Amino acid sequence: MPDRPYLSPSVHIFIHEHIDSVYGNYIYNIIRVLKSSAARFEKTNAKFLVSNKPMAATKLFVLFLLLIISVSTALATVSYDHQAIIINGRRRILISGSIHYPRSTPEMWPDLVSKAKDGGLDVIQTYVFWNGHEPSPGKYYFEDRYDLVKFIKIVQQQGLYVHLRIGPYICGEWNFGGFPVWLKYVPGVEFRTDNEPFKANMQRFTEKIVSLIKAEKLFETQGGPIIMSQIENEYGPVQWEIGAPGKSYIYWAAKMAVGLNTGVPWIMCKQEDVPEPMIDTCNGFYCEGFWPKKNYKPKMWTEAWTAWYTEFGGAVPYRPVEDLAYAVARFIQNGGSFINYYMYHGGTNFGRTAGGPFIATSYDYDAPIDEYGLLRQPKWGHLRDLHKAIKMCEPALVSGDPVVTKIGDNQESFVYKSASGACSAAFLANYDPKYRVHIKFGSVYYDLPAWSVSILPDCKTAVFNTAQVSAPTTHPKMTPITGALAWESYKEETASAYGDDTVTMNGLLEQVNFTRDSTDYLWYLTDITIKPGDLQDGRSPFLTIMSAGHTLHVFLNGELAGSSYGTLDDPRVTFKQNVNLNVGINKLSLLSAAVGLPNVGVHFEKRNAGVLGPVTLSGLTSGTWDMSKWKWSYKVGLKGEDLSLHSVTGSSSVEWVEGSSLVQKQPLTWYKVTFNAPPGTDPLALDMGTMGKGQMWVNGQHIGRHYPAYKARGGCDTCNYAGMYSEKKCNYNCGQASQRWYHVPRSWLRSSGNLLVVFEEWGGDPSGISLVSRS
Repeated sequence: MPDRPYLSPSVHIFIHEHIDSVYGNYIYNIIRVLKSSAARFEKTNAKFLVSNKPMAATKLFVLFLLLIISVSTALATVSYDHQAIIINGRRRILISGSIHYPRSTPEMWPDLVSKAKDGGLDVIQTYVFWNGHEPSPGKYYFEDRYDLVKFIKIVQQQGLYVHLRIGPYICGEWNFGGFPVWLKYVPGVEFRTDNEPFKANMQRFTEKIVSLIKAEKLFETQGGPIIMSQIENEYGPVQWEIGAPGKSYIYWAAKMAVGLNTGVPWIMCKQEDVPEPMIDTCNGFYCEGFWPKKNYKPKMWTEAWTAWYTEFGGAVPYRPVEDLAYAVARFIQNGGSFINYYMYHGGTNFGRTAGGPFIATSYDYDAPIDEYGLLRQPKWGHLRDLHKAIKMCEPALVSGDPVVTKIGDNQESFVYKSASGACSAAFLANYDPKYRVHIKFGSVYYDLPAWSVSILPDCKTAVFNTAQVSAPTTHPKMTPITGALAWESYKEETASAYGDDTVTMNGLLEQVNFTRDSTDYLWYLTDITIKPGDLQDGRSPFLTIMSAGHTLHVFLNGELAGSSYGTLDDPRVTFKQNVNLNVGINKLSLLSAAVGLPNVGVHFEKRNAGVLGPVTLSGLTSGTWDMSKWKWSYKVGLKGEDLSLHSVTGSSSVEWVEGSSLVQKQPLTWYKVTFNAPPGTDPLALDMGTMGKGQMWVNGQHIGRHYPAYKARGGCDTCNYAGMYSEKKCNYNCGQASQRWYHVPRSWLRSSGNLLVVFEEWGGDPSGISLVSRS
């Protein structure tokens, strides 16, 4: 008999003592859908039935009548057992895909969800983005790309379910892991541990989201589409590192979440020590070997990684669809009942939302629907065919566990049987990464390519094999659609230590503590006074600057002396260079630029950026000067940011130059141009291949950071789908810009007179920028 649903002991005793086992099994199956009404049933009905002691048949009739009445008053139920998530009494094999609402525009959402549905998805999964919804304490934002309710209702209109990952820590390669930076400055706060200031803020935001969802009646038990929620995210490694405080915190988080009474199950991913009643789930490239710690919980895969994210300075990863389909089929054949593609549509890290540091603006993720909303073929089509085959097996998959038989050296069969013992559905797996095999199953021989799974919904006909792709292949093109653009330029001045908007202090300060992440930029300013006897004849002093990251531009007397930058793995920066100093006062101006705040790890409150030192000047007649404790002045952000040069009104506040006076290939330069929107509906992008590093805006909307000057390191070898996949296995763009094209949503454009503004840090050639269409 299937695992019994949780009910109070008196109800179990009543069924056991007053109804025979055959009818009892039917009763349990019906009660399974009435868990939310169990207490009411026990109080009002069980006592009456026991005291009156009617005939068995009458009891059965009355009990069924009461259950039917309960069903009619309950909108819906979501529960689970060992086999699957149970929605309104029906076990389901659920195919899900991640689409993050802030990474696309509201105008894109209906088409994205429609394509996901056509691809065979049942569920859309999304994080909730705390720093987008509460940019300052108690000030909430749920509009435009952050209109969470609108997004969920669009999913509901398409007839799909929602898995809401509230977190509120999300990782997700999102700035600061989704945490608002102001949280770092709450007195006494320590992130993601048994810390009262952190827990109080986490609970307050979680309650805010749940209350919003309940008010809109969006949980499944209210008639809405949300069938599951998630609290915290991938906490297992953190708990292992910090020990007992981590365990106390995660148990508190579970109790807090359950106490919100959402009526739907809660999950925790990558959390081995999972508190009850949380469902522990798997994230990874492969999860067929994962099992929840408790046998009465379903086997779920919350993040099946469709590839990997792109970092500035790294090649672009992709994952062959044959391997992804193989991983999913292996998970399903081995008892898995929920699988979510992370990502199904990756989208774009607009503005300064990318984390890392050095996470690219594109979050394409080699997903079945690409960054621009177009189908990526054959990935989308092959997975759609896989989903059809899995759904053909659904009745068998949710009815019992498979019988596993070794049918070759590296081959197995997974057979799901009916109550009579007959074969209902079968999976034939070839784990060999090199060799195709010819295998006998039953009385029929089957051809299994290397590293593949065949699906037989009737135990006879192989309707799908993961390595045999029949979906068409498309090759997206980027086509320039604008001619030469009439650019204008404005030169950003290096900040002055004596400006009214500077703060002067002794010593070096951490960058984010000063900027509060209101900008990527912080100026560090000081004077170096050189006397005639300080310089050695014919030798330039040697300047050394140590920074916690992420990029550093060094200016001496207003001229760029050099730049240094870190990487995703090591964002620290070391600048070492001989510099030319004049006798007298030399102005040293350091522009430190962040490239996204960290999104993963422990102790977010202790993460650093900016010039922390030491800063030394060596090669002088008097030896080495340590400048770290000198008097330094600080200027937050750029003058162009203060003037809002990216906006229509702000851009008219300064004098721009054009034509032969246009500044080119110079650092710290603003560029602007107006253009008309091209006809048609094809998605649009900016080709920024001739630029260095900076940011872009169109009509005041922040497209994101550009960084074409950071070329992809590493080798891009030929990639075979067979064999274990990792993010380093299959890549392209080696030796080229990690990201050349940047998505410009059509909904951000007017028919004419669109303002495009680019800030360039390093120096580039704006004449090479063009608007392109993707098709």
